[in-house]
Amino acid sequence: MDNGAGTAENEEIAVLRHAKYFVRFLNILPARLASHDSTRVTIAFFAVSGLDVLDALYLLSDSFKKDIINWIYKLQVIPKPGSRPCGGIQGSNTLNIANPPDCCGLDAYRWGHLAITYTGIAVLAALEDDFSRLDRKAIIAGVAAVQRDDGSFSATIDGSEHDMRFVYCAAAICAMLNDWGKVDKQKMADYIVKSIRYDYGISQHYEMESHGGTTFCAIAALQLSDQLDVLTPSVKEKIIRWLMFRQEGGFQGRPNKPVDTCYSFWIGATLKILGAFELTSYKDNRQYVFSTQDKTVGGFSKWPGSHTDPFHTYFGLCGLSFLQEPGLQPVVPSLNISQRAFERLKQLHAAWELEAQSDVRVNIE
Repeated sequence: MDNGAGTAENEEIAVLRHAKYFVRFLNILPARLASHDSTRVTIAFFAVSGLDVLDALYLLSDSFKKDIINWIYKLQVIPKPGSRPCGGIQGSNTLNIANPPDCCGLDAYRWGHLAITYTGIAVLAALEDDFSRLDRKAIIAGVAAVQRDDGSFSATIDGSEHDMRFVYCAAAICAMLNDWGKVDKQKMADYIVKSIRYDYGISQHYEMESHGGTTFCAIAALQLSDQLDVLTPSVKEKIIRWLMFRQEGGFQGRPNKPVDTCYSFWIGATLKILGAFELTSYKDNRQYVFSTQDKTVGGFSKWPGSHTDPFHTYFGLCGLSFLQEPGLQPVVPSLNISQRAFERLKQLHAAWELEAQSDVRVNIE
C-alpha cells in the first residue's frame, strides 16, 4: 500500500496536511476510535497541541476554540463542600454530569482522572485560556488525595492502576498550576529512585521491565519537582547510556523491540532534560520519522506503511521539533507542550503570585 510515505533525505514536512488531519479529529472521531470515548480529552490534546506545534491554530475559528474550552470546563469535577477530594477533569461527557439530580446517583462516578486533568489543562494553555474557571485548589487537593503510601499516584480517587505514568501526570498538573499543595514530593522521588532497574532504565512500577515511556515520566517528574539532584552523576550517566542504546535509526522503547515514531519524543525528551540529546544521530532519527509520514491525507504512524493516528502524529512532530525541523514550534520536553503555551503558563503564574501578594496585604491592613 502506497500511503505517500517519504524516505528521502530531503523530505519536507507536510504541514498543512497534518494540520487538516488534526482538525478532522476535533470534528469527528472515526469508528475505529469508538473505544476511546472515555478519553476524548487526550485525543483533543494531541490535536490541539499538534496544531500548536505546527503553528496552525489559526485553522480553528475563535468560536470553535471557545467551544473546546467550554467543553473542557463542563468536564471539570468540583467536589461539594465536605465531600471527598475528587477534583479534576473527566475524560468525556458520556455520563450526563451537568447538574444531575441527586436520585440518579451519578456523583458516585464523578471524579477527576490524572491523565485527563493534565491533558485538559494543557489544552486550555494551548488555546490561551485564562484558567479563571478552574478550581485550582480542588484540583491540587485531588492530586494529593490519590498519592499512595509508596509515593506513586493512582489515576482516580476510587482506586485504579498506580504507577509511573500517573506520577508524571501529578507532577505536570502541579507544575502547570504552580502549586504542590499536600503532595509529598520526597516520597514521589523515592518511588522513582526505587524504580530504576538493574540496566538503569526506569520501570512502570517496582520490579517491572525498563521502558522508554516511563523513563521519561520519571525523569520529567523529577525535573518538574526540582529534584533531579536525587540522581547521582554516576546514575544519571548510566540512565543516559540506557537511553542512547535505544536508537536504532529511530528509537525503540525497550531492548529487542522495533523502533517506533513516538519514542522520538519519549527518548528524545528524556535526553533533552538530561542534557544529552546532542549525542544522538539527528539524521537517522529524522529519516525514520519521515518514513512514517502520510503525505496524502496527513499524519504519522508508528511504523512505515501502517495506519496513522493522532498519538503518533503528535509525538512524531514533537520529535522533529527537537531536531529544529523548519515550520515547527519549539516544544518544552518536561511538560510536553509548546514553548508558546509554556510562556502563557508563566504569565498566569506571575499574575497569581501578584494576586496572592495583594491578598496578603489586604489581610494585614
